[in-house]
Amino acid sequence: MIELKQLKSTIESILFVIDEPVSLRKLSEVTGAGKDVVKDVLDSLGLEYENDYRGFLLREVADGYRLYTNPANASVVESFISSSDCKRLTQAALETLAIIAYKQPVTRSQISEIRGVNAEGSIATLMQRKLVEETGRSNSVGNPILYGTTKKFLESAGLKTLKGLPNLEDFAPDEQTKEQIRKSLDNKDETIPHPSSPVPSTD
Repeated sequence: MIELKQLKSTIESILFVIDEPVSLRKLSEVTGAGKDVVKDVLDSLGLEYENDYRGFLLREVADGYRLYTNPANASVVESFISSSDCKRLTQAALETLAIIAYKQPVTRSQISEIRGVNAEGSIATLMQRKLVEETGRSNSVGNPILYGTTKKFLESAGLKTLKGLPNLEDFAPDEQTKEQIRKSLDNKDETIPHPSSPVPSTD
């Protein structure tokens, strides 16, 4: 039988990771504690959060329980969420960030060449978020600026150093997948008329 102190800690951990209300039955199942005991713990946590004026409250909604931000802090929370620091990066920015992380120091033209599109906007976004910074200039013609990741990038990625980046080989498709991609591309080439080829008549 799980100790009451441990049960309280376990339930609180679950409440922090869920993205939808969790039922009393489910909490009882995963913890091995009776529903009555779990209900007492939930009531205790709810009172604790409210009496201590915590930044979050425990509510019973939709036949379950979930943590919600304290309404008293709504205006500040809304302002934070709408700030640029909290907005999610676009797919383009994420791709650019990955290239810089693995290829650094790297120039803007090299990044654009790898992505196949102009990366200027994405680089500007990443610099604004302080995930990327200028690290010097290349010795190539024109001495273009070199870019690299920042300490904030390491913190955001949960890395101690860049050596902690996952090996790109781990993401490479296996031979079977590669063959399926080749076949798919071959079939696509056969079905799409070449721009200079006459389109078959439907008459």
